[in-house]
Amino acid sequence: MLNWRDPHNPLAGGAERVTHAYMRGLVDRGHEVTWFANAFEGCDPEEIIDGIRVLRSGGKFTSWMDARKWHSCEKPFDLVIDQHHGIPWYAPVWCSDRCVAYIHEVLGPIWDAFYSWPLNMIGKWQERLTIRQYQEVRFWTASSFTRSLLEEQGVQAVTQIPYGVDTRALKDLPEKELDEPLKLITVSRLAPNKQVDHAIYALKILQEEHDLEGCLKIVGKGQEKGALSQLVKELGLQDSVTFVGALSESEKEEALQQAHFLLHTSVREGWGLNVVEANAMGTPAIVYPSPGLVESTTHRETGLVTDDSSPSDLAATIAGVQSHDGAYQDWRKTARDRAHGFHWDKVLPDALDQLERWASEER
Repeated sequence: MLNWRDPHNPLAGGAERVTHAYMRGLVDRGHEVTWFANAFEGCDPEEIIDGIRVLRSGGKFTSWMDARKWHSCEKPFDLVIDQHHGIPWYAPVWCSDRCVAYIHEVLGPIWDAFYSWPLNMIGKWQERLTIRQYQEVRFWTASSFTRSLLEEQGVQAVTQIPYGVDTRALKDLPEKELDEPLKLITVSRLAPNKQVDHAIYALKILQEEHDLEGCLKIVGKGQEKGALSQLVKELGLQDSVTFVGALSESEKEEALQQAHFLLHTSVREGWGLNVVEANAMGTPAIVYPSPGLVESTTHRETGLVTDDSSPSDLAATIAGVQSHDGAYQDWRKTARDRAHGFHWDKVLPDALDQLERWASEER
């Protein structure tokens, strides 16, 4: 597995969580698994995590060269997985082993969230060029939207494998009425593309224009924490917004269970793991009409998809559910039931079977 981040990287997110599950599953089946990742401050160059040999060397733009040098001294692998996050590892160029490309989303507009002109345009250009160069490489993704984008750009073989979650769906849903204050929650890295500031603005609009009391709990850490904290102060929402940082899985599940709605305002997602995690706790999601999120949320069945990607529309959508308490209870149950089918117990066996088939194919 070639991936920028490993599970212990401070910047690890949903991509690393699902990658970890797949690789751990292969180890449990008796396979030898190596995960080559970028180095980070204070890291060990080599570590064993759940039986996975994790190697760390180089940075965002140099790791692939270190991986190439290391690989040249190794015996052939049955399968090399080149995971794309805007920039690939170019494994098919320097590796004669069987290679598959693993991608969560084509970044596209996400480049604009992180970089200004001209770097954002350079990023988009190289991503399109890379996909064209990988046209004959087999791709693997969880998103039907990503699959369509890849096929439109000429990729010849794309296999869709669903994500799984560790969160077990509740057997019994505790009572939860839509009483004020509405309890809202976001769970994500605090990064520009996640647009957590939209959830904060929406809360302000909800209070001022819709005369509804609400509170927002922000779970996660990242580079935008300072700017988001300043925004909360500027809007006078110190008593309504709480930053809780990263939580343990049990703490996160408890926070999700207590919330009325998960809010997800990302520019683009591979799928939206935290949506299904919230659903497993009987909490519907209200999401932007973004690629990935419209797959993890079934509109008016497991939650709501806003018409527009704006704080005002998000606030209006939240306010609109107040008069549909019966529907809300139906959404809770349907969301919980659907999430049950995405637990790793259901997803992982078929996914591992596919990886083993690729590893055994003739070169």
